[in-house]
Amino acid sequence: MPELPEVETVKRGLAPTFEGAKIVSVDQNRPDLRFAFPDRFASRLAGQRVAALSRRSKYLLADIDSGDVLVMHLGMSGSFRVENDSVLHEPGDFAHERNKDPKHDHVVFHLKTSESATARIIYNDPRRFGFMTLIPRPQLDEHAYFKDLGMEPLGNDLSGETLARLFAGRKSPLKAALLNQKLIAGLGNIYVCEALWRSGLSPERIAGTLTATSGKPTKKAEELAIHIRETLHDAIRAGGSSLRDHTKADGTLGYFQHSFAVYDREGEACRKKGCKGTIARLVQSNRSTFHCPVCQS
Repeated sequence: MPELPEVETVKRGLAPTFEGAKIVSVDQNRPDLRFAFPDRFASRLAGQRVAALSRRSKYLLADIDSGDVLVMHLGMSGSFRVENDSVLHEPGDFAHERNKDPKHDHVVFHLKTSESATARIIYNDPRRFGFMTLIPRPQLDEHAYFKDLGMEPLGNDLSGETLARLFAGRKSPLKAALLNQKLIAGLGNIYVCEALWRSGLSPERIAGTLTATSGKPTKKAEELAIHIRETLHDAIRAGGSSLRDHTKADGTLGYFQHSFAVYDREGEACRKKGCKGTIARLVQSNRSTFHCPVCQS
């Protein structure tokens, strides 16, 4: 499933076409994806202008002039194609070519982007684990999808002090705490593994040990906050990770996977300068965790 950097990359790829455009019409080619579309989905969108496109955790949010928010989730295999004056691009970077079989084109947004220009944004999803819905903006924060989401990890709000507060007294493994979406929204398996390696922290370390007895952050908590943000920003700059079922809006490939230090590198030498360790894999909560047992403690 795409993680936060991939969804952010897709958002940035869609924004130049979607933001400010008028939705002329919508082709809804089936009654449901992972969930049923809301009643009158296509007609509620037709004629509306997209005021803004944003992201919350792994959700894409398109505010429209009616006051509703078009909420979109890519699921495991969802992707967008943008057809702009006969030029095709796909927002997102993926190593494996995305599905372009038209039988999986489930939603098509027909847009007027200026007085003389039109475009189409096409949502393709072979596995149909993605979904779309419409939620009134005033109800968004209290909606079931969003009300329990934690803080966003990209901004300066993520700090050592924040981690110390969130992890105080927690006896769960550090990796599990970082993946807890009620604490920090959008962090996924790949980038947590990478950030922990950069910080020299074991994924099995007790989360509460990053909070000093005074309640203040330890030095490692400060370092981890910095490395989480750096890892995410590095991945976004690289266009995301080129993993199966993920692609950018312009069809180009993301190359952050070439920078993986630990993820999917079991048995290879640790890349940290001076470390003679070997990357190992362990299973936590039914997920593979990659780490260096020598330099991560």
